[in-house]
Amino acid sequence: MRKRLDLESEIAGVGDLTREQLTAAWTKAYGCPPPKGVKRGLLERSAAWHLQAKRLGGLTSTVKKTIATGNARRANADVIQTSNVGSDHQDEVPSLRPASSDKASTSPPRSLPPKVGSRLMREWNGRMHVVEVVYDGFVLDGKTYGSLSAVARRITGAHWSGPRFFGL
Repeated sequence: MRKRLDLESEIAGVGDLTREQLTAAWTKAYGCPPPKGVKRGLLERSAAWHLQAKRLGGLTSTVKKTIATGNARRANADVIQTSNVGSDHQDEVPSLRPASSDKASTSPPRSLPPKVGSRLMREWNGRMHVVEVVYDGFVLDGKTYGSLSAVARRITGAHWSGPRFFGL
């Protein structure tokens, strides 16, 4: 019980850290400085999570593997096969082609929509925009939009492909 109280007080103390201390904690945890314009709240939540992970254990190897597999599936949503058939250079980047076709793919594979609860971050004109994925769309600054493209249009004032704008 005492350990838990110590951890809770340590987490509560994260709010008292300076921005420089929070930035240093982020850099130590992720190996790079935080994105330009990131809000203090995200720095605090990151520091708190890493304190908990250090004391209570982080993600299990199974969860890490599931996340990695999920990310790989998202990147290759259309079931892409790699092939070096006919290539004399084994170190070349393999050609990508859809599993159901012998023709080379001319467009990149489409990604799956982000899962509910995900947060998408994009810096635009010096401001960090955080979009939360909800059941009925995407929330930006308290307003719900029906598509990522509508969110990108709201942020930029121009027509953008929402998935492309957010790097999906």
